[in-house]
Amino acid sequence: MAADKRKEPPTNAETTGILVKRQRPETSNVVAISSTTKGSNGALIQTVQRTSGLQAPIMLLSGHQGEVFTVEFDSTGQHVASGSFDRTILLWNTYGDCLNYGLMKGHNGAIMELHWSRDSSKIFSCSTDKSVGIWDVTTGTRVKKFKGHTAYVNSVSPARRGNEMLVSSGDDGMIKIWDLRQRDAVDTFRQQYQITATCFSEAGDYVFAGSLDNEITCWDLRKKDVIYTLKGHMDTISGLSLSPDGSYLLSNAMDNTVRIWDVKPYVPGPRLQKIFEGAPHGFEKNLIRPAWSSDALQIACGSGDRTVVIWDVATRRILYKLPGHKGSVNDVDFHPKEPIIVSGSTDRQIYLGEINPHL
Repeated sequence: MAADKRKEPPTNAETTGILVKRQRPETSNVVAISSTTKGSNGALIQTVQRTSGLQAPIMLLSGHQGEVFTVEFDSTGQHVASGSFDRTILLWNTYGDCLNYGLMKGHNGAIMELHWSRDSSKIFSCSTDKSVGIWDVTTGTRVKKFKGHTAYVNSVSPARRGNEMLVSSGDDGMIKIWDLRQRDAVDTFRQQYQITATCFSEAGDYVFAGSLDNEITCWDLRKKDVIYTLKGHMDTISGLSLSPDGSYLLSNAMDNTVRIWDVKPYVPGPRLQKIFEGAPHGFEKNLIRPAWSSDALQIACGSGDRTVVIWDVATRRILYKLPGHKGSVNDVDFHPKEPIIVSGSTDRQIYLGEINPHL
């Protein structure tokens, strides 16, 4: 992928002045169920039926000094982590005033993707500084730095089961498998083109890799070979996400489509299950990453048109097209327990939005 998609951060990027603002409920852009009640003077008062524990139906988190490329809730839903072009990782409380309680510095390039560990004690990150980082959330320090990539690292993702393993990939066309207990990569696979997104299968025995050649390859870690390729996208893959039960893979690409693939070991028919439209990419050609809801009934994706798009999986109907951001929405994540979605954007802002799960 061309370097201009993730410009090198300025050397004097500011990382101070972390001020949390919250948007007032009356200016909310989030769709909510409305009801009316009579006041003491007989006037009709419109109220909003709340569906979550957020302080307001929409919360605005400000503090990053550069484009926000990656956001994710921890497994409890109490916290959010965000990574930015400004080289920092910020930690936020989901509830109350959404205070920024942590700042982690150490990468020398833009942070392209991050994920929490299963127990929420660590954060895994990758950067344009060609490294993968492991961070201790309690101390806010980087406890390990994996080196081995020779170009921008676009993606990092942890295994869901077994030993703590990471898969990373980048512009060098390499997929690297890391064991947190070892210093060097335990496996390296090479592809012809730059790799923009990777993730493990549910059992951790396969790795999916999306690339500049519009294809998603499935690598068997035991055979150390590609066992099948998912073809259909017409432009660069920008993000991958495995469904909660591990049976389906969600992909987004610069062809302006989001797709669901059946990735169970044995599939009698075509692996492509559904195509979703409505979340176009912009001229920035950012790596926009999709997400599943915890019950797998909805999917979401940011868009180059500055909105967050949420679809119903069964009907492929767009449930929401949430405005508010002033730039490309690069990453989204569903809260694990409540109807809340978080989004991070090129406008340097993060929104927490309450949604209605019954639409």
